[in-house]
Amino acid sequence: MTKLSRAPISSRVVSIADLRSLARRRLPKAVFDYLDGGAEGEVTLRENCRVFEDVTFRPRQAVTVPGCELCTRFLGLELSFPALLAPVGYSRLMHPGGEVAAARAAGLAGTAYILSTISGHSLEDVKASCSGPVFYQLYLLGGRVAGEGAIERARTAGFSALVVTIDTPVAGMRERDWRNGVKALLNDSLLAKARFLPEIVTHPGWLAGFLLDGGVPKLPNVVIPGRGPMPLVDVSAALATSAVCWEDLRWIRDRWHGPIVVKGVLTGDDARRAVDEGAAAVVVSNHGGRQLDCVAASLRALPEVVAAVNGRAEVLMDGGIRRGADIVKAICLGARAVLCGRAYAYGLAVSGEAGVTRALEILRTDVERTLRLLGCASIAALDRSYVSAPPDW
Repeated sequence: MTKLSRAPISSRVVSIADLRSLARRRLPKAVFDYLDGGAEGEVTLRENCRVFEDVTFRPRQAVTVPGCELCTRFLGLELSFPALLAPVGYSRLMHPGGEVAAARAAGLAGTAYILSTISGHSLEDVKASCSGPVFYQLYLLGGRVAGEGAIERARTAGFSALVVTIDTPVAGMRERDWRNGVKALLNDSLLAKARFLPEIVTHPGWLAGFLLDGGVPKLPNVVIPGRGPMPLVDVSAALATSAVCWEDLRWIRDRWHGPIVVKGVLTGDDARRAVDEGAAAVVVSNHGGRQLDCVAASLRALPEVVAAVNGRAEVLMDGGIRRGADIVKAICLGARAVLCGRAYAYGLAVSGEAGVTRALEILRTDVERTLRLLGCASIAALDRSYVSAPPDW
């Protein structure tokens, strides 16, 4: 590893873009592109970030803001600032600490962590590592029997909510993964992995952690009756037979008596339907541009969903968050809080828990600075009067 990579992370990283650059250097290309890439032409992936430029601030000048209140409440939980850590599939491939490290950092920062079904650490270990609330993001991989087992484990472990993702009837066409041969990298065959050897040996820090961690374990939270944990390489095929429908939400509601959050909503009609089916909250999300390409950027879809829900449920937004100013804009347009995925995952890839902690520090500091410059004393006081958005929004 280089001298730069051994320097204290806080001294060399001032933005999420810096973390992305360091993650690109530390990870083999196939692993970085898995984290960084999107579906097809990556139009939505790019637009998720670019669209924030269409919203400008309207600050209150000559206003003294001696202190800013960043706390917010979501599903009755007190969060230190309005950003939760989104589910990022198989974070353990990016760093051995994976989901455990990210959850620990979230808890210490006073916010919530959402664990993906497609995780490399057991949900019990992740919950035990976190001092804050943890939600479980549910895919019905392996069918309802495997899903029911995961729901019961989440209940027993003390998870605060279920997050049901509804935008993955099949896996999106992530062209970078196909070109890089990610499926071969995850395969048990050493011969299949041989093509990656030149790239991997030039990333010794990642390779050492990967080997010491035992390579690619199976998915501990997707236990198929009679077969055991599902291999990670089987996930894409399993998604095609495990799409979540509205009828499944009713079935889940009967088995989970805590809050249900529906993630993957982009239209007012789907938002209303989710609330009618018992959702306590909805997440405006296009899966980080990793599913259907050329759908609306999440921020663009947010006002329609907020209007459709009309206060009947809480609304989160997921997609494109790279700065605290992005978080503030989303809240001004009606979100209770946002989910951050890649923003913290880049940090995880760089240095595990310390990298996630630094990502959260950057975003929190950005949010506070933005509020002060807006002349606004609290997250709760933000509204649409602090921004200008295109008229058709």
